[in-house]
Amino acid sequence: MIKRIGLLTSGGDCQALNATMRGVVKGLTNSIDDLEVYGFDDGYKGLIYGKYRMLTSKDFSGILTQGGTILGTSRQPFKLMRVPDTNGLDKVEAMKQTYYKLCLDCLVILGGNGTQKTANLLREEGLNIIHLPKTIDNDIWGTDMTFGFQSAVNIATNAIDCIHTTAASHGRVFIVEVMGHKVGSLTLHAGIAGGADIILIPEIPYDIEKVVAAIQKRSKAGKRFTILAVAEGAISKEDALLSKKDYKKKLEDRAKKYPSVSYEIADKITQKLGSEVRITVPGHTQRGGAPCAYDRVLSTRIGAGAAEAILDGEYGIMIGVVNGKIKRVPLEECAGKLKMVSPKDQTVKAAKQIGISFGD
Repeated sequence: MIKRIGLLTSGGDCQALNATMRGVVKGLTNSIDDLEVYGFDDGYKGLIYGKYRMLTSKDFSGILTQGGTILGTSRQPFKLMRVPDTNGLDKVEAMKQTYYKLCLDCLVILGGNGTQKTANLLREEGLNIIHLPKTIDNDIWGTDMTFGFQSAVNIATNAIDCIHTTAASHGRVFIVEVMGHKVGSLTLHAGIAGGADIILIPEIPYDIEKVVAAIQKRSKAGKRFTILAVAEGAISKEDALLSKKDYKKKLEDRAKKYPSVSYEIADKITQKLGSEVRITVPGHTQRGGAPCAYDRVLSTRIGAGAAEAILDGEYGIMIGVVNGKIKRVPLEECAGKLKMVSPKDQTVKAAKQIGISFGD
């Protein structure tokens, strides 16, 4: 009997998407003689507008080490999924029609939080769905680790490593802005691994006076430089007290003066200390390049876990990692939940123990 599965990658790209899809397909081809794999172009867009192609085992050969996604990706906001497109097309109905037209047994969806919410919506609509947790933010509830995270940590750490030499040479304050609007896991791990002196993340609002004091303390101790690892979504204690509406207005006003939060922090440090502050933004390099060895192993395990679930006929799940083991997590339990960094997290405590300041 022919088994037909669909694959799509949605949202931001990252390392190990290809490696994970490879794990799924290889895990199935070793157990099924008649397998048909349909790849949807550019995420949910391909599913909505019926843009897909049949893939063969050759398509999954040699992609273990390849970054990005062979299928292409796009962002399709969850809040707009129930809103018809410019031509009045019902997106959800269109996705279902594509699924049924191809007689799919299952749709395997690789993506982050927004992607997962749409995956759960399709589950509620009666489709057989398996979600695989992808994001460099490691912020998906129900799994200890997401693929792409460790590779991004390596790149952000390397950026901080490179800044160390020039910061030491010039005796300057440097800010390295790391990706992460809502969750600071990437900044936390890269900051510790790169030897940053100050780490600012969204979950721990900072006091600029405390940040300045930490820099002054280093200067008094004879340290020539200070490195700050700052998450994109770092927030001051004052701003954290604002309502969502007022904070949104604050961000709009800030954007007229500063490119990002790091530039605002740099300006305030300069005003208070009179010292020169340099900013480095690794940006999308953190999502690019080949997956690290850790992610290649993790992706293979998650992909194989998805293949096993398909063979068992178990759907409506995310394949996660819990206490080091592959686990099937019901989508209804994890969809729409963010996994934040707790200020009481052991990693945060360890960082504070060795003298890293969080500006709090």
